[in-house]
Amino acid sequence: MSLHVVIGFGPAGAATARLLVEKGHSVRVVTRSGRSPEPGIEHVALDATDSARLIEATRGAAAIHSCAAPPYHRWASEWPPLASSLCAAAEATGAVLVMLGNLYGYGPVDGPLTEELPLAATGPKGRVRAAVWEQALDLHEQGRIKAVEVRASDFFGPGVTDGGHLAARVMPRLLRGKPVATLGDPDAPHSWSYLPDVARTLVRVADEERAWGRAWHVPTAPARSTREMVDRLATRSGTGPVAVRRLSPAVLGVVSLFSPLIRELKEIRYQFDRPFVMDSSACEAAFAVSATPVDEQVEATVEWWRERLAAAG
Repeated sequence: MSLHVVIGFGPAGAATARLLVEKGHSVRVVTRSGRSPEPGIEHVALDATDSARLIEATRGAAAIHSCAAPPYHRWASEWPPLASSLCAAAEATGAVLVMLGNLYGYGPVDGPLTEELPLAATGPKGRVRAAVWEQALDLHEQGRIKAVEVRASDFFGPGVTDGGHLAARVMPRLLRGKPVATLGDPDAPHSWSYLPDVARTLVRVADEERAWGRAWHVPTAPARSTREMVDRLATRSGTGPVAVRRLSPAVLGVVSLFSPLIRELKEIRYQFDRPFVMDSSACEAAFAVSATPVDEQVEATVEWWRERLAAAG
């Protein structure tokens, strides 16, 4: 089997690397600090913005899976050099560049989000994410690289922790039967991309030449409100219904004084204050795939969090 290089080892990078190992590929993971050895995975410590070193680390690779992201409050300054380095490595090595993207680039949209919509965001985070893909697509269309983007909605599932809206801020409290607080309208329909489905899509499009040169939405179950998802998780956990409260603007204002993440969420509050629905039918039809059933997603997530919290004591 072939060599695949995964940039970043957060939830998506780790899930993608481990799935590639399961499929028999050689896997090299690139992170700033490196990691302890793991069966089937070679960990390399380097700064992925150093294009010369990244090129050396990706030589011989069939695919480069871009699953890293700068700290949320430094996107505007740190995404451009990272994206340029990734494109340079793809051009120098001939590896297909598989980019994990999100939905920020579309900006606020009335109705379901599809891949045909323009990347019309006006906020700084939306614009930088759009520019990252536009740069890669331009090089692809010039014939200089091979590139494809996989776009996901908010991550959900085993392995999703601090950055997930149904993760560290919800699951520990829910498993103790305590009320949870959420960003935005808890009754607005929202699309949640299950992390294993994200990894499966990244791996699938790397091997499908017909997938390259465009963006694809991760197969994602029909949109469900935060309240409905919390109810499902609570029911599966056996704790019974828990209260779901909306964080007030006043509380968010105070928290944002101490949390760069909360402060930066202001730009994308529209995703939680109104319906935010992603249409993944194009990917599902093209590759005959579908999202993991929601009941399976919920069961796996509850069990993962139970084990995680038990291990932490």
